Amino acid sequence: MTRFATRLNSFAAQADQAWPGHMGKPTLEMMVARAASVPGLTHVDLNFPDHVAEAPRTVRARVNDLGLQVNGLAMRYYTNPAFKLGAFTNPDRAVRQEAIDLTKRGIDAALEMDAPLMTLWLGQDGFDYSFQGDYGRMWDDEVGGIREVAEHAPDCMISIEYKANEPRSYALLPDAATTLLAIAETGCANTGVTLDFAHVLYADEMPAFAATLIARKSRLLGVHLNDGYAKRDDGLMVGSVHPQATLELLWQIGRDGYDGVIYFDTFPDASGIDPVEECRTNIEAVERFMRMAERVSGDNALHEAIATQNSPLSQRAVARIMAGA
Repeated sequence: MTRFATRLNSFAAQADQAWPGHMGKPTLEMMVARAASVPGLTHVDLNFPDHVAEAPRTVRARVNDLGLQVNGLAMRYYTNPAFKLGAFTNPDRAVRQEAIDLTKRGIDAALEMDAPLMTLWLGQDGFDYSFQGDYGRMWDDEVGGIREVAEHAPDCMISIEYKANEPRSYALLPDAATTLLAIAETGCANTGVTLDFAHVLYADEMPAFAATLIARKSRLLGVHLNDGYAKRDDGLMVGSVHPQATLELLWQIGRDGYDGVIYFDTFPDASGIDPVEECRTNIEAVERFMRMAERVSGDNALHEAIATQNSPLSQRAVARIMAGA
């Protein structure tokens, strides 16, 4: 059975309707309980340190009691305003070490939760201007930081979620190839990549090709599904804009043996959508695409067209599969 996880903060959307009269932000328990009402949802990812205000085992128990499992943690570097200039690449050695030490605490928390996966989105590590930084030094600091946190706990997987930009104008790890180069330089076996569909699109990559490179040179540790128009991180519902590329990605990661959860990094809070209905729609979409992927695997005409790069034949075959014909 496919395991599905979600972005927990999505379930703060329409808070006034979900919890009439509640003042302030929804609590962790409130968001988890709402997420648990989605049929088929099995896991959540928690942000660190945001969602881990109590002992990690206590937090895990609260999530479990509400019917879900913790898939892993994702680092957020907001505790120090200086992180805006970089976490692992900050020019101040003390600030860099603070980010690394915070990450180590997050890794320890993930292990205590029996959820040994830490996702690093290093969006603050980058630059905005020519002549702003020493690129070689920034690269060494980035690789060194990833290596240090990976070596801290070899039994916890460290997954790099790349993104072309935002909040920095240029991210130091903007695409699959650059991320794979950094991972190779760390020399750590417990590292890999989280592929976010919308990030891939506006890195000007084909999702299935990016997944292929990751499987060849490292390990795919996370798949974040969503969609968008390749201009920014839209966080739209799965398959709503690029259904064919979504199908190809799911087929490819299946061929490569991906056995992790499918995580929905979508933003119902951005436009006031009911997050329960949005997540339900995402699950139904992925299940539909997976049934199509099974047909892709067994379609000899399609495989012959792919082998000969015959795009008219392949497009007809894929259209037939997607139409259920």
